[in-house]
Amino acid sequence: MMLETAGSGALVIVLVMAVVTLATRWGGVFVMSFVPINARTQQFISAMSGSVLVALLAPLALEGDNGARLALLSTAIVMLLVKKPLVAITAGIVAAALVRQLA
Repeated sequence: MMLETAGSGALVIVLVMAVVTLATRWGGVFVMSFVPINARTQQFISAMSGSVLVALLAPLALEGDNGARLALLSTAIVMLLVKKPLVAITAGIVAAALVRQLA
Protein backbone atom coordinates (compact mmCIF):
# COMPACT_ATOMS: atom_id res chain seq x y z
CA MET A 1 0.00 0.00 0.00
CA MET A 2 1.36 3.38 -0.99
CA LEU A 3 0.13 6.60 0.61
CA GLU A 4 1.06 9.99 -0.75
CA THR A 5 2.76 12.24 1.77
CA ALA A 6 1.80 15.38 -0.13
CA GLY A 7 -1.38 17.19 0.82
CA SER A 8 -3.53 15.40 3.36
CA GLY A 9 -1.56 12.12 3.14
CA ALA A 10 0.80 13.17 5.92
CA LEU A 11 -2.13 14.05 8.15
CA VAL A 12 -3.70 10.64 7.51
CA ILE A 13 -0.42 8.94 8.43
CA VAL A 14 -0.13 10.90 11.68
CA LEU A 15 -3.75 10.17 12.60
CA VAL A 16 -3.36 6.44 11.91
CA MET A 17 -0.19 6.34 14.03
CA ALA A 18 -2.01 8.19 16.83
CA VAL A 19 -4.91 5.72 16.75
CA VAL A 20 -2.54 2.73 16.80
CA THR A 21 -0.58 4.24 19.70
CA LEU A 22 -3.74 4.89 21.70
CA ALA A 23 -5.10 1.42 20.93
CA THR A 24 -1.96 -0.29 22.19
CA ARG A 25 -1.80 1.84 25.32
CA TRP A 26 -5.48 1.46 26.19
CA GLY A 27 -5.44 -2.18 25.13
CA GLY A 28 -2.58 -2.89 27.51
CA VAL A 29 -4.42 -1.25 30.40
CA PHE A 30 -7.59 -3.17 29.48
CA VAL A 31 -5.80 -6.52 29.31
CA MET A 32 -3.90 -5.89 32.55
CA SER A 33 -7.19 -5.17 34.33
CA PHE A 34 -7.87 -8.92 34.09
CA VAL A 35 -4.43 -9.97 35.40
CA PRO A 36 -4.04 -10.26 39.16
CA ILE A 37 -0.96 -8.30 40.30
CA ASN A 38 0.86 -10.68 42.63
CA ALA A 39 4.56 -10.79 43.51
CA ARG A 40 5.45 -12.86 40.44
CA THR A 41 3.62 -10.49 38.07
CA GLN A 42 5.28 -7.49 39.73
CA GLN A 43 8.72 -9.09 39.24
CA PHE A 44 7.90 -9.74 35.58
CA ILE A 45 6.84 -6.13 35.01
CA SER A 46 9.97 -4.85 36.75
CA ALA A 47 12.20 -7.11 34.67
CA MET A 48 10.53 -6.00 31.43
CA SER A 49 11.65 -2.40 31.86
CA GLY A 50 15.25 -3.47 32.22
CA SER A 51 15.05 -5.81 29.25
CA VAL A 52 13.58 -3.07 27.06
CA LEU A 53 16.44 -0.78 28.07
CA VAL A 54 19.00 -3.45 27.20
CA ALA A 55 17.25 -4.12 23.88
CA LEU A 56 17.58 -0.44 23.01
CA LEU A 57 21.16 0.03 24.16
CA ALA A 58 22.82 -3.24 23.07
CA PRO A 59 22.68 -2.50 19.31
CA LEU A 60 24.02 0.98 19.99
CA ALA A 61 26.92 -0.45 21.98
CA LEU A 62 27.71 -3.02 19.30
CA GLU A 63 27.17 -1.02 16.12
CA GLY A 64 27.52 2.59 17.29
CA ASP A 65 30.49 4.83 16.72
CA ASN A 66 33.06 5.76 19.36
CA GLY A 67 30.95 8.72 20.45
CA ALA A 68 27.99 6.46 21.17
CA ARG A 69 30.11 3.95 23.06
CA LEU A 70 31.78 6.64 25.16
CA ALA A 71 28.37 8.17 25.85
CA LEU A 72 27.05 4.82 27.11
CA LEU A 73 30.15 4.25 29.22
CA SER A 74 30.18 7.72 30.76
CA THR A 75 26.44 7.57 31.44
CA ALA A 76 26.83 4.24 33.23
CA ILE A 77 29.81 5.40 35.30
CA VAL A 78 28.20 8.69 36.32
CA MET A 79 24.96 6.90 37.19
CA LEU A 80 26.82 4.44 39.41
CA LEU A 81 28.74 7.23 41.14
CA VAL A 82 26.13 9.97 41.47
CA LYS A 83 22.88 7.96 41.20
CA LYS A 84 21.09 10.85 39.48
CA PRO A 85 19.68 10.05 36.03
CA LEU A 86 19.62 13.62 34.72
CA VAL A 87 23.29 14.16 35.58
CA ALA A 88 24.23 10.82 34.01
CA ILE A 89 22.29 11.54 30.82
CA THR A 90 23.90 14.97 30.61
CA ALA A 91 27.34 13.41 30.98
CA GLY A 92 26.57 10.97 28.17
CA ILE A 93 25.36 13.72 25.85
CA VAL A 94 28.41 15.86 26.58
CA ALA A 95 30.75 12.90 26.04
CA ALA A 96 29.19 12.06 22.68
CA ALA A 97 29.24 15.70 21.59
CA LEU A 98 32.89 16.13 22.54
CA VAL A 99 34.02 12.96 20.78
CA ARG A 100 32.12 13.85 17.63
CA GLN A 101 33.32 17.45 17.69
CA LEU A 102 36.99 16.53 18.17
CA ALA A 103 37.04 13.56 15.79
